[in-house]
Amino acid sequence: MSPDPDLEAFCAFYNKLDNSCTKNLYKIYTQDIAFTDPLHRIDGLPALEAYFAALYENVTACRFTFHERQRHGDIAFVTWTMHLAHRRLAGGRDITVEGASRLVFADDGSGRVSEHRDYFDAGELLYERLPLLGTVIRWLKRRAGG
Repeated sequence: MSPDPDLEAFCAFYNKLDNSCTKNLYKIYTQDIAFTDPLHRIDGLPALEAYFAALYENVTACRFTFHERQRHGDIAFVTWTMHLAHRRLAGGRDITVEGASRLVFADDGSGRVSEHRDYFDAGELLYERLPLLGTVIRWLKRRAGG
């Protein structure tokens, strides 16, 4: 199966995304984008631009390794590994988080995404990295067999 150009463009954009690229989100998202992850629900491109601009203020490095990609009609799924270094998490050291994204491409043929939902373990990304809370969550996960 040949690579999907819209999905490949999405993945390529995310591997270039940093605090200087947030104004270019319009290239991959529609104006009415609905973006959801385990920590946020963001509606509209201006709100998403503001979210990414604030997020990348403390990100020193972020890249993705994309794995499986599937698209059927306007709906696509991609699995990924995020490699993140954030000043306020884990003492600025690299964090690796596995996840997946469900994308809905606009039906206007633009190749832009109108819905984006990320799935990942928020504890692995954030909560386990906090000094006291992280210790408790890691202990609970061990007790639960995870």
